[in-house]
Amino acid sequence: MSDSQLVRASSVMAVGTIASRVTGLIRNLLVVALLGTALLGDTYNVANTMPNILYNLLVGGALTAVFVPQIVRSLRDSDGGNAFISRLFTLTITFLFLLTVLGIVFAPQIVNIYAPDYAGRTEFDITVSLMRYCLPQIFFLGLFALLGQIANAKGKFGPMMWAPVINNLITIALFAFLLSNNQNLSVNNISDDQLLWLGLGTTAGYLAQAVILFPVIIKSGVKLSLKFDWVNAQIIKSFKLAGWSFVYALISQLSYLVTINIATSAAINAASDGITTGVGYTPYANAYLVLILPHSIIAVSIVTALLPKISNLVIDKKYLEITNSMSMAMKLIGLFTVPAAILFFAFGELVSNVLYFGISTQDANYLGLTLAAFAFGLIPVSINLVLLRGLNAFENLKSQVLGNLIMNLISVALSLLAANYLEPKYVTVGLAAIFTIHYFIGAGISFYLVKRHQIHLPVLKITFFYLKLILIFGLVITPIWLLRERFAGGNLIHLIGVVSVSIVLYFLILKLLKIAEVTSLIKVIKAGRQ
Repeated sequence: MSDSQLVRASSVMAVGTIASRVTGLIRNLLVVALLGTALLGDTYNVANTMPNILYNLLVGGALTAVFVPQIVRSLRDSDGGNAFISRLFTLTITFLFLLTVLGIVFAPQIVNIYAPDYAGRTEFDITVSLMRYCLPQIFFLGLFALLGQIANAKGKFGPMMWAPVINNLITIALFAFLLSNNQNLSVNNISDDQLLWLGLGTTAGYLAQAVILFPVIIKSGVKLSLKFDWVNAQIIKSFKLAGWSFVYALISQLSYLVTINIATSAAINAASDGITTGVGYTPYANAYLVLILPHSIIAVSIVTALLPKISNLVIDKKYLEITNSMSMAMKLIGLFTVPAAILFFAFGELVSNVLYFGISTQDANYLGLTLAAFAFGLIPVSINLVLLRGLNAFENLKSQVLGNLIMNLISVALSLLAANYLEPKYVTVGLAAIFTIHYFIGAGISFYLVKRHQIHLPVLKITFFYLKLILIFGLVITPIWLLRERFAGGNLIHLIGVVSVSIVLYFLILKLLKIAEVTSLIKVIKAGRQ
């Protein structure tokens, strides 16, 4: 895959991701409008997040990173990889089914782990009920991820990015219906039937998202069948690597467990102090959702297209091409993530007031403050994704585990300090700032690990490139921020004006300065359109 082909594939995925993220944002706006950002919203978010946590912990890392290089290798087999992929498919769905059943059975214990302060309260029963309705999402998430990675390995990138749109549209229809028929829901008046609609309706979207990929796999030429002869050298190797992926995910999820515990406890403590503003896990989760939009549209699209290419280059030992591809990807991502990060930092409250117009100004402002604390974490998150996928192409997870342990130990220590020394209403903001520190440390460790595989990335040049982008956009946004009170119109008009003026000036300055890296990237983009 050439650079122009990479950009073309990334562009297709980016369009699908934009549609997915926009509909996903609408979906979450409706959730917030219906359930609020206080305790009822927290119960739904904890319950609905749990399938993702368990999925990511036990199988997600393997499906989205470890298995792709293995699938790419199998495509060179005489049968085009059909036997290996079928074994992988059978083993994965069997494991997913068992995991889903165990999750449903032990839902009360899971709630006790992630939200211990709910014990003996109405929130506990609500969260358990919702979680049991949501946990089948584990199976459908895993099925979707596996089918999507098979399609990606075959060069079919678009469907995996468009399938979540179907999921979001189903959930949007559900929540729009519930919102039109139910007002002022709270933990004290929500009914069992309403919990059933919330939980199973959300899960139905994930079912549709997975099933829609089957025709894509069939059309790609892969012949799936159930194969239970799992004693196979390649399968055993894949699951040894998946074991390291599990350890990596376990470390991350234990750290995230601390975050959820601290955030939900902060909400309970703040409510005890008479604070009615949502200051717990819901503003954290929704601010993160906004933060990750540019990352998902740009970084994930580019890296998803990049991984199969790097996997083939690793097999052929073309290390210089790997270095150039990863450097190009980081720079292309930086063009978009740097201005997004600065905009979130400078105008977090404005962004949240526009997006979450259905909640009170106080709730929206707090969410915006949390977003501003998250903001600069967008840069290392995206860089780290490129580096980790490079390491995955080398099938190196063991060293990643140590790096992940270091960064998460620091994160947990800082989170505990925040919980002990910050006022309850500011704890969640502190957790968001710690997220940023966490990923800067992680990116530094990943740069070191990649270097050990003869991939000598020009770290100083990449750093200087990002600093130039930060300086340029910082100079653009500063006068706009200073003059923000003079803008006419409401919040939406303000935001449109800020974004459009700053982005136009940013790219105009980049062009006028004729920055070599930017010029070369623009040529690649133009080539990708042809």
